[in-house]
Amino acid sequence: MKKDIKKKYNKKNGNIKIGIIGTGILGNAVGLNLLKSGFNVTAYNRTKEKTNELKKHGAKIAESPKIVAENSDLVIIIVKDANAVKKIAFGKKGIRFGNHNGLTVADMSTISPIESKEITKKFLEHKIIKLDTPVMGGPNVAIIGELVLMASGDKKTFNKFKKVFEKIANKIFYLGESGTAHLVKLAMNLQITMLALALSEGITLVRSSKANPKIFLDILNSTYFKTGMSEKKAYKMIQNEFNPTFTLANLKKDISTITKTSKSLGINLPMIKKAEQIYQNALTQGFGDIDYTGILAHIRKINDR
Repeated sequence: MKKDIKKKYNKKNGNIKIGIIGTGILGNAVGLNLLKSGFNVTAYNRTKEKTNELKKHGAKIAESPKIVAENSDLVIIIVKDANAVKKIAFGKKGIRFGNHNGLTVADMSTISPIESKEITKKFLEHKIIKLDTPVMGGPNVAIIGELVLMASGDKKTFNKFKKVFEKIANKIFYLGESGTAHLVKLAMNLQITMLALALSEGITLVRSSKANPKIFLDILNSTYFKTGMSEKKAYKMIQNEFNPTFTLANLKKDISTITKTSKSLGINLPMIKKAEQIYQNALTQGFGDIDYTGILAHIRKINDR
């Protein structure tokens, strides 16, 4: 892969310096894709070993978010939650201490729109512009730049870095004022939650009659009700293959963010409240580190099937 990165290096893209903070499964894939596209990349992760692959392929590895900011025009944040965003942004040796003229932050984390707006405001106090840039899609599509990206915040700044986002995603939706993209991202993860549960319960129901659940999936996928999940991940689900592209624990974290956000907005979403409890039960049973579709393993366990 290193040869491919060098072969495809684009000098024009190399003029834009990009920082990545958070090099987990998704952050690593985004970074590798940007290196392949010819961008200069500086990376930081709290667990330094998780930056090894990026370093191997040409990224500079920084010792703090401050150093990432000092060496970047655009810093992309891909961390667990709003508390982690605040820590790397404003904590000791945080991004704000590496501020320089023109520095922009793009937050790809999944957080509440309310906290996103608060973080945007605090960045502005330090004369740093923050864009909201959450994405849909796992590392398998991030590595080839085919994520779906939702953006909100200052439109002029968004346009300034649009060519970077076009390398990250093949579909981009600019949604307006700060916080909007994170709200839509939560709505998207609500869909993921419900689809995984619906498939799991459908598979479990069919298995109760000793029918082959593959037949259920084949029929489902011949109808209007098919989804990308039912066409791809569901066949792995029935084989008890739950290699994580997005862990059950991370989806549970996002579900809790959805319920807290809905409460703050004064709206009642009864199904996601029920889903939150189901996913919490799965966590308690020790299924947190497998793929989110492993909710099937929890439902199978409680049915002893």
